[in-house]
Amino acid sequence: MLTKLNFPRLHQLYRLLDSGRIRALARRSEMGMVFAGIAVGVTSGLAVTGMSLLSRELHRLIFGISEIERLSGSQINDKFLLLIAPVCGGILLGLVFFILARTRKKPMVDPIEANALHGGRLSLTDSIIVAVQNLVSNGFGASVGLEAGYVQLAAGIASKLGLKLQLRRADLRVLVGCGAAGAIAAAFNAPLTGAFYAFELIIGTYTIVSLTPVVVSALVSTLVARLLAGSDFMIDVGEFGTVVPADYIPALLLGAFCAGVGILIMQGVAFIEELARKSSVPTPLRPALGGIVVGLLAMITPQVLSAGHGALHLNLDRDVAVTVLIGLFLLKSFASAVSIGSGFRGGLFFASLFMGALLGKLFAYSAPYFAHATLTPVIYAVVGMSSLAVAVIGGPLTMTFLALEITGDFPITALVLAAVITSSLVVRSTFGYSFATWRFHLRGESIRSAHDVGWIRNLTVDKLMRSDVKTAKANITIDEFKKAFPIGSRQRVILVDDADKYAGIVHVPEIYASPVDTDDEGKGLKDFIRYRNDFLQPQMNAKQAAAIFDKTESEALAVLNNLIERRVVGQLSESYTLRRYSEELDRRRREVSGEI
Repeated sequence: MLTKLNFPRLHQLYRLLDSGRIRALARRSEMGMVFAGIAVGVTSGLAVTGMSLLSRELHRLIFGISEIERLSGSQINDKFLLLIAPVCGGILLGLVFFILARTRKKPMVDPIEANALHGGRLSLTDSIIVAVQNLVSNGFGASVGLEAGYVQLAAGIASKLGLKLQLRRADLRVLVGCGAAGAIAAAFNAPLTGAFYAFELIIGTYTIVSLTPVVVSALVSTLVARLLAGSDFMIDVGEFGTVVPADYIPALLLGAFCAGVGILIMQGVAFIEELARKSSVPTPLRPALGGIVVGLLAMITPQVLSAGHGALHLNLDRDVAVTVLIGLFLLKSFASAVSIGSGFRGGLFFASLFMGALLGKLFAYSAPYFAHATLTPVIYAVVGMSSLAVAVIGGPLTMTFLALEITGDFPITALVLAAVITSSLVVRSTFGYSFATWRFHLRGESIRSAHDVGWIRNLTVDKLMRSDVKTAKANITIDEFKKAFPIGSRQRVILVDDADKYAGIVHVPEIYASPVDTDDEGKGLKDFIRYRNDFLQPQMNAKQAAAIFDKTESEALAVLNNLIERRVVGQLSESYTLRRYSEELDRRRREVSGEI
């Protein structure tokens, strides 16, 4: 029998790997979070590499391309295959939707929503389902990228690990950011891009405490992906001399132009989704119909298929006529909108990069109109791809670092930074949403980023109120009221009618301060009743309650179970609500600043 006396080294290893010790290390030490980030980085790299290889294998088997070719950059002569493959993918995806509709009732949550509303809690099962749907969509040629699946799966694994370690809310949100950072870093061989993707889009803020685990996760994931599969996503900008001040004018204009196009693309996707919802076509059949449209577009050019990796390099490496650029952009944007709008799973991350590169090369034809500008069409393409991506996806620094890491050229990065800031400013000033938050808005959610607002929703009236409240009948006389509630016994009393429905509130000092008249014996309380139609409900959050207090100018209000029964279940004061709200707000501020 194995014992710690016979095997002291084995016992030491057992103690080191003990789940309780690991949990305590992760909760009490910054180094524990770094180790958790390393673990998430490894799993993210493996997840991204596995999904990428599976996708390319599906492309090879379905479309008959070689192992070194990218689908959107391939020459496929079989027109029937181009038409039927997306349709088959849509049928398969529709079958998945049909099964899920009968087995899973809760909507699936993505990492941004999980961090904004649920404290980083993300279902690993749902994440795997989303990743499989994304693989099916991309593998059969739908015009969507794999980045959404990468991030969903990696963040789901990170959330599962964080829940196993019983991490605090703030730490769990950071660990989900580590998963997203690792996914994007591995996808583009770009650790800085991955890290700032997490800070800007998944965590919603940057802190010293979150810096190390997120960056370490991105670096580890990049190394894992590079060791297993390598990376070929690099852009050679060639020789162009130096960037001069005159070059910033077309870059800024291109950024503003891409912002407008990005808004149109997002609204186009939303329009097609709304059209599909209002149609009589059942949800499981919509992807197949979308597949028909994508297949017809692919018969014109296979460059609309999949994310567009091959097509991007194909168009960067050669001179393309204006009409071809315009036509390809329109086809790709329509194919992406139809793919997502009809139900194919995926995102617009790489599609926006590809379409932005097309816009940049198109914009390059206006270069002669800018005196002293020295930019080449490839540089315009890099600026365009970053500007359109930041308009659709968000994250100005994310897209700036992506340009730096895929070109290795710092002067160009300065141009990109100016363009993406312009694009981001225009979108936020005129539209106010990225693609993800725009879809939240259409669903009725109020979130515009991954900033943690879930704590506000959790700080509800039913958790703040006092439930041990005493009530009085509204039809009793003043004398009866004074006998039941002597002066100084309480400040206010909640009144109910004969059916125990809420009738209002009376202030006890007001009744005792009223002049006594012998003719008023037997007089009722109706002249003293306030707030007959002003009350709170248990599901309201502290912010909503504070707004009602401010509107009614009341110090306390009754809490009713609902608008129909109007039964009193508690009482809440304004001072306690504001104090608890301020305490929670200060706690979140301290978490953001790294104090706790």
